[in-house]
Amino acid sequence: MRQLSALDVQFLNAESATTTGHVGGLSILDPSTAPNGMLTVEDVRALIARRLHLAGPLHWRLLEVPLNLDHPYWIEDADFDLEFHVREIALPAPGNDQQLAEQVARIAARPLDRRRPLWEAYVIQGLEHGRVGLYTKVHHAAIDGVSGAELLGVLMDLTPEPRHVDPRGSRQVEGPPPRLSLLATAARKLALQPLKLALSVPKMLPHLDKLPGVAGIPGASALAKAGNRLARLSPGSDETERPRLVPPHTPFNGPITQHRRFAYGSLPLDEVKRIKNAFGHTVNDVVMALCAAALHRWLAEHKAIPASPLVTLVPLSVRTPEQAGTAGNQISVMLAPLPVHVADPKARLDEVVSAMALAKQRYQPLPASWLVDFSAMLPAALGALSARALMRFAGATSPLVNLVVSNVPGVQMPLYTAGAKLLGHYPVSAITDASGGINITVMSYDGKLDFGIVVCRELVPDVWNLIDYLRDALDELGKLADEEGAG
Repeated sequence: MRQLSALDVQFLNAESATTTGHVGGLSILDPSTAPNGMLTVEDVRALIARRLHLAGPLHWRLLEVPLNLDHPYWIEDADFDLEFHVREIALPAPGNDQQLAEQVARIAARPLDRRRPLWEAYVIQGLEHGRVGLYTKVHHAAIDGVSGAELLGVLMDLTPEPRHVDPRGSRQVEGPPPRLSLLATAARKLALQPLKLALSVPKMLPHLDKLPGVAGIPGASALAKAGNRLARLSPGSDETERPRLVPPHTPFNGPITQHRRFAYGSLPLDEVKRIKNAFGHTVNDVVMALCAAALHRWLAEHKAIPASPLVTLVPLSVRTPEQAGTAGNQISVMLAPLPVHVADPKARLDEVVSAMALAKQRYQPLPASWLVDFSAMLPAALGALSARALMRFAGATSPLVNLVVSNVPGVQMPLYTAGAKLLGHYPVSAITDASGGINITVMSYDGKLDFGIVVCRELVPDVWNLIDYLRDALDELGKLADEEGAG
């Protein structure tokens, strides 16, 4: 039995009639390398069954504490049913990318059943050129971007021939503990909550205004400044005050609906590296510049370019080597300006690089666990109420951030699933009222950057345009890199 962290629970608390808390990815597979040149749902089920013991979150289910007085636990599912979790559907052949993405968007919009382990996989047949899709979704309470990539790696191989995995030994699935035992543990934690809060406040108060949305609450900035003044009494403190980031209004910010749209595409990693080498930047700088260019063009077409930069939430992994292979979330977040208001491509790239450097400097003093520490400051019973209240506040007033842009590192070699070659893996992430109606997540794989863009259907009906704009932006930066080399 494993208890969820305060941060893990926030992804459960955020769910509502319009918001889901799961993330996942769409794998495009070439079955010609698989046995018999096919990939069926039976093949995928057999692969997962052989490796299920290596992927804990796939056979854990939630155990909630009575009255929500404490954070829930993960326990082994005594009634685990693999056929329920791995399903097969088909597109009308030959299914194209847009039809596949529409089907994925519909599945992604449906919440997971909390009575079972929080994941599902769909083998999607009928794709053009003989390809097969595999869409997986796992609740964010169980994985973050890095642990999700590790989980994906458990189910994949470096060759068409699956590697040998030692079979699972016999195991006894214990029943859940008595309710009175859970309540007693919760009562002890509640008794210690005031002491825990007293110890946490001095450490976290100086960083209060770094938390997305909190800076906009009356009095929060003043409290953060007071905390900073106290912190400056200690050596090595950061005395630099920086302006607060204010998200402008855009067409894709506001209350989201339960409907989703999804689009995906790839860019060559070598070209991105050539551009970053030409200007002396990083791959992530170029990725952010590509996103800025695509959004600039989209906003221009909708006559909605703001006068100031967008405020982007950038998730960061703080997973240590010792935490490799563990479930749950080991993440922090950083707010970074995205200069979509700058029309000139070179000036926009320079502004992105400067903004990212300042953002990193702004968040450098924070402890790696600051997001977990903030999440743990409220008692469990109040956590769900505060999370939902914050979402409603964000949807009804100014946005907390404009969008999420995430860059997840992947492997740079071919991978195989049940013998079928992985052609691309496109992230399918989540959107909320608080984080905006667009989520752009990128994963590198085998010489490519695979982009997955999830949006609210009503706020961004033309999501596929963004994929085209990303490709055009890469060409634009490539020409600038040529000029830089020639000069």
